[in-house]
Parts: sequence; C-alpha cells; structure tokens
Amino acid sequence: MIKTVLFDLDGTLADTAPDLAHALNRTLEAFGRPPLPYERIRPVVSHGGVALLRLGFDLGPGEPGYDERRAHLLEVYRANLTRETRPFPGIPELLDWLEASERSWGVVTNKPAWLTEPLLEQLGLLARAAVVVSGDTVEPNKPHPAPLLHACHQTGSMAGQCIYVGDAERDIQAGRAAGMHTLVALFGYLAAADDPAAWQADGLINAPGDIMEFILSAEASKPSVR
Repeated sequence: MIKTVLFDLDGTLADTAPDLAHALNRTLEAFGRPPLPYERIRPVVSHGGVALLRLGFDLGPGEPGYDERRAHLLEVYRANLTRETRPFPGIPELLDWLEASERSWGVVTNKPAWLTEPLLEQLGLLARAAVVVSGDTVEPNKPHPAPLLHACHQTGSMAGQCIYVGDAERDIQAGRAAGMHTLVALFGYLAAADDPAAWQADGLINAPGDIMEFILSAEASKPSVR
C-alpha cells in the first residue's frame, strides 16, 4: 500500500513562480537592470535563488555584489510569499483524497524553513502536512536521499510505501536513491532542454489527479496475499 505522498514545493505542490519572478524583477530594478519576462524566469524557479540571481545578474556565490543582491531578493520575496502563489489546480482535491483514504502527505524541499513554513502556513497547509523537510532540516540536500529518508522516519512509512513527486531531475534522483516510487510533475517548471523521460521515474504526470490514479493502479496490480 502507498501510505505517504511527498511533494517538492516549488513547481509541484505550489505555483510559486509568479512571486519569485516578482522578487527577482524588483531586485533587478533596484540594481539598475530591466525586468525579465516571466517566461524566462519560470523554468529557473525550481533551482532556487542561486539560479535566479545567475539568470538576472550572471553572478554566483562568492562573486562581488552577489550577497547584496541575494539579500534584497530574499527580503522582497519574504514580504510577498503568497502575493500570487497558490496550490496548483487539482492539489487541494488530491490532498483531501489522500487524507480521506488515511494516507499521509508532506513536503520535502531545498527551500529554507524560514521561507517554507510561513508559505505553507499562509496557504493553510502547514498544519495538515504530516512532515515538512526544508533545505536546512537535514544535510545534505537533494539530490541526496537524506531529506526523503528523514521524511519517511517522521511519517513512520517505509521508503517503498512512499511516492516522491517533483519537477526537477534532482527530485527523481533523490527519490530513486531513497527507494521510493517517483513521479515527474510535467505541470511544473521544466525547461525546454529538460528530458524527463530520461530521468527513469516511475511515471510522468500531467496533473495532480494523476497521482491518485497511479496509487490506485499500483495497489490494484499487487497480488493479493492468501
């Protein structure tokens, strides 16, 4: 039986790209650069603030000016966590179904807890999640399986009883390394160059409701114990 479904946050559970794009563009403007089109920012969001700053300023950690721009980006974002962010369509119904069928669900993200937990709280999801593993909960981060194995321990589920759903290759790498079922959220923030069919996930899903179908199909295919 599938007992637990774990979600990546950005681009899987919640559509956070509009607010992260807002934060990047306000940061670009503050440092004398023109804003970028949303279509250029969206595919980068799942890769975090480092990727956003590299996109906007062609700067990385340790380079002159990076820390100042990062601090500004995070300040703007923290003040606008749910300005437009909402769960993806179909997620509320899926979570209701998981809870009604006595399955647990949680979040495993590389986003730090000081952003993850307020965001989930503002969406009304923090108290409902059986576990929330943020980027600073355990080390190392995804694609290492440690955060997912920690979530298993917290929920009391074995890895083989869990599904991890994500929209980046590192999500699938982490889930496979942990021994979980893995699903790629094609509705998330995939870039044109991504090839999710090559990530060796157990399935590719076009909508959150496909997770329910995967669970029911997986359980129906198990031979009954006599």
